[in-house]
Amino acid sequence: MKLAVVGGGSTYTPELIDGFARLSDTLPVEELVLIDPAAERLALVGGLARRIFERQGHPGRVTTTSDLDAGVAGADAVLLQLRIGGQAARNEDETWPLECGCVGQETTGAGGLAKALRTVPVVLDIAERVRKAAPDAWIIDFTNPVGIVTRALLKAGHRAVGLCNVAIGFQRRFARLLDVTPDQVHLDHVGLNHLTWERAVRLGGPDGEDVLPGLLAEHGDAIAADLHLPRPVLDRLGVVPSYYLRYYYAHDEVVRELKSKPSRAAEVAAIESQLLEMYADPALDEKPELLARRGGAFYSEAAVALASSLLRDTGDVQVVNAFNNGTLPFLPDDAVIEVPATVDATGAAPLPVPPLDPLYSGLIANVTAYEDLALDAALRGGRDRVFKALLSHPLIGQYEYAEALTDRLIAHNREHLAWT
Repeated sequence: MKLAVVGGGSTYTPELIDGFARLSDTLPVEELVLIDPAAERLALVGGLARRIFERQGHPGRVTTTSDLDAGVAGADAVLLQLRIGGQAARNEDETWPLECGCVGQETTGAGGLAKALRTVPVVLDIAERVRKAAPDAWIIDFTNPVGIVTRALLKAGHRAVGLCNVAIGFQRRFARLLDVTPDQVHLDHVGLNHLTWERAVRLGGPDGEDVLPGLLAEHGDAIAADLHLPRPVLDRLGVVPSYYLRYYYAHDEVVRELKSKPSRAAEVAAIESQLLEMYADPALDEKPELLARRGGAFYSEAAVALASSLLRDTGDVQVVNAFNNGTLPFLPDDAVIEVPATVDATGAAPLPVPPLDPLYSGLIANVTAYEDLALDAALRGGRDRVFKALLSHPLIGQYEYAEALTDRLIAHNREHLAWT
């Protein structure tokens, strides 16, 4: 089995490598190819990857290359973890929207749109090259914004599934609170990527007892603190929202906070600099603890499980991003939703979802409409399309903001937008 990681020079890659090494019985990788144009970073990450495999006795071979076509040739699965423009572009995504009084964040709002515009054309080019070099390969997308990027891939006819670590993070957190193993925890996780709610937490199986009311009663303060939301909000909702919902539920408060401190991108850039120094140590043969501060917890385990289900035809149920296909009846079939799905060699098939309260379905429908416009802007370009996408977003929604944000978005991203 051959896997390729596009963006393999990321400082986050050792987390993924650790998962492949620990879970070799689940996913027996014979060759793992790390692909990245940044030769120096790739050499450091590749060296650590080989040492991690060796330390854990993994028989697979780790190779590195800057040649995308050669790297993906004959691959069974290709994982995408790209950041077009690097942390510098992320820093801009997180700062210039604040000038207009709007949230600056890399996956939602104006910053999220900027990232989508930079990313979608590049990902589609990569996917076409994968289709030629490895026509049967599955593409697993972890590149943000996952919902929009996955939708672009699926609408172009690629064999793709989107993946996010929010659901597995909640599963692991609830398992610790309940003192059970993660496989005993099943989530009623519903929504769009980075716009989801946990409506039930069931023990033992999808039809098991819902223990969410007890979790909120006993651990509500801790859960609310993790989400940076007031405890009464969780009590009134009776669900656990993704931490990304704070951008919607407490927008103005978040803007004030973001204006008062350095960007997350600046923090991550400093962490990455330290990590690269550590990766250069030939004695390091495990992922360092500092990597946990980089973000993306449990992604490796989710990625291994998803790749295993696709390539070994297991039919497991996993939370993924896939075409709606009638699952949420108020959305078009080609919307990409994030829900539990059966995953096998044919792809991901969302499981039936109980009806949603209008409090959730309304926001989901609104953001899906924005994603329609965002994808159109990413594919066809043009100032008017960018403006319409921004105007439609529930975190913006006023024409003066949309006008000012459009100007800033284009000014900060000209080198990445072929149509400017």
